[in-house]
Amino acid sequence: QLAINGVALGAAYALVALGFVFIVNATGAVNFAHGDLVMAGGYVAVGLGSMAPVPIIVLLPLVAAIMFAIGIAFSLVAYFPLANRPPSTVFISTLLCGIVLQNLFLVLFGPQARAAPPLIKSGTVHLGAIEISIQALGTLAVAAVLIALQYLIFARTQVGRRLRATAQDRPMAQAIGIHASAMIAATFGAGTALAGIAGALLANQFFVYPTGGIPLSVYAYIAVVVGGWGSIAGAVIGAMMISLFQVVVSAYVSYAVATGLLYVALLLIFFFRPQGIFGELVQRRV
Repeated sequence: QLAINGVALGAAYALVALGFVFIVNATGAVNFAHGDLVMAGGYVAVGLGSMAPVPIIVLLPLVAAIMFAIGIAFSLVAYFPLANRPPSTVFISTLLCGIVLQNLFLVLFGPQARAAPPLIKSGTVHLGAIEISIQALGTLAVAAVLIALQYLIFARTQVGRRLRATAQDRPMAQAIGIHASAMIAATFGAGTALAGIAGALLANQFFVYPTGGIPLSVYAYIAVVVGGWGSIAGAVIGAMMISLFQVVVSAYVSYAVATGLLYVALLLIFFFRPQGIFGELVQRRV
């Protein structure tokens, strides 16, 4: 029971981490407003749900489209004007944009937590002695479809090859005719769309509130570092690890102790495998 609940939460965290790693791969920059963009997706779902009283599964394509546009706008403000500056400059710009978003949420929606409609409907299903919420099953199904879809796009399509080429060697990609700026903007859009869908999935059970993106940014960063910097599979494994500590371990000890044990496990991973679970060792010539 606990493991299934943990995997369902981890599926939503995996979408958050995937959006984070997309942007890291494309730009080499860390987007510390990513958690706030997750909250933005949650607020979009809350707003759409109040205007159209239908299950969120019907509104998910619209949530993704709106968040894709927000992601492109975010890249035009926080990344492209500073693309040729030191990476720390982009880091600060994303941090400041996150603070702007938090205050914007506060002004538009107030400090109280909001909940979106359920993904399909409320209730649970029983599999023997195990009781699973329909929301958790829907979250697992949506996350599985999106993870498989991003794999197919990146591995099997020309657009995916161009995106990977831009991430690996931008000057060479530009030299062979790839519009690197358009690819980077599209990556910001796709990463933000994944973040927004994750926010819509989390908004029913865990609610959205102005500063709710701060821990999600930290979780995404931990998942990416644990899994291996830039590894998509590693980001998913890292996200599952975080959720299992939060759900399964915290069922036997307090939440504070479970959080402490999570960071102890993180330190052990860094000690024995500093490049992350799926990371590769980088060798340099002297």
